[in-house]
Amino acid sequence: MDNLGSLPVFVQVAETRSFTAAGRVLGVSSSAVGKSIARMEERLGVRLFHRSTRSITLTSEGALFLERSRRILAEVEAAERELTEASAIPRGKLRISVPQVRGLLMPVISDFMRAYPEIELDVDFSDRMVDVIEEGFDAVIRTGKPEDSRLMARHLGHYQLVLVGTPGYFDQHGTPAQPQDLNHHACLRHKFCATGKLEPWPLRHVPGAQEPTLRTPLVTTTIESLTHVVHEGLGIACLPDYMVNEAVRNGQLRRVLDDYLEHCGSFWMLWPSSRHASVKLRVFIDHMCAGLFPVGTNP
Repeated sequence: MDNLGSLPVFVQVAETRSFTAAGRVLGVSSSAVGKSIARMEERLGVRLFHRSTRSITLTSEGALFLERSRRILAEVEAAERELTEASAIPRGKLRISVPQVRGLLMPVISDFMRAYPEIELDVDFSDRMVDVIEEGFDAVIRTGKPEDSRLMARHLGHYQLVLVGTPGYFDQHGTPAQPQDLNHHACLRHKFCATGKLEPWPLRHVPGAQEPTLRTPLVTTTIESLTHVVHEGLGIACLPDYMVNEAVRNGQLRRVLDDYLEHCGSFWMLWPSSRHASVKLRVFIDHMCAGLFPVGTNP
């Protein structure tokens, strides 16, 4: 069994060309990966990898062994899947990555945990562009159109960016009627953590008019902190509609300049196309699709 257990280590190293990257995916140290490969080579009596200070590449024997190893692991995975699915109870661990919009996601994830108590969730909250396959995620939720051909994708729903402030703020500072009026307002801005760039406000250009200069008393890397500050009446923020819809309905916040905004975003569920969608993954995908943007709530 030790021989079989070392196969995933060999395949990960072959696919990532790195002991460190393979260890990160497998949850072990790079030295443990190196020792496992060394033991395998000693047992087989061949070198599986050419090693240098800069790279790791397969030998011809290693390439042949990789093909066989992948087939063996696929058969083992299929056998395990059959046993799991035969029980008719989704169970096991799911490693997922989702954006830092806890207010939107956590109620749906909590409902999922109550519905499927046998499934263990390992949730990474991050706005960075993770590599789903290299980092070993079962599925991720991201905004924007998916472009990775290695991934399957399912559309979760639409959202819009809107400008909001409190009625008290607008009573004190006036309500902007056109984009140029923003020159005289406190504009609370979101900054992308990965790039450090400010997220642009999706204002439609008005022919003959100058672009507004946004006075920015606050810049932050999380939209949840913007939501808090705008509720305090300290300015106008550009936020996803799903973050503010309830507050707008109950009168805590007011939308402005809707006629000058041009934006439509999408959430997508992504998972490796080469990986069989297990029962636990299928129920997670279905639950998030149904729960995040129920029918009739999209703009």
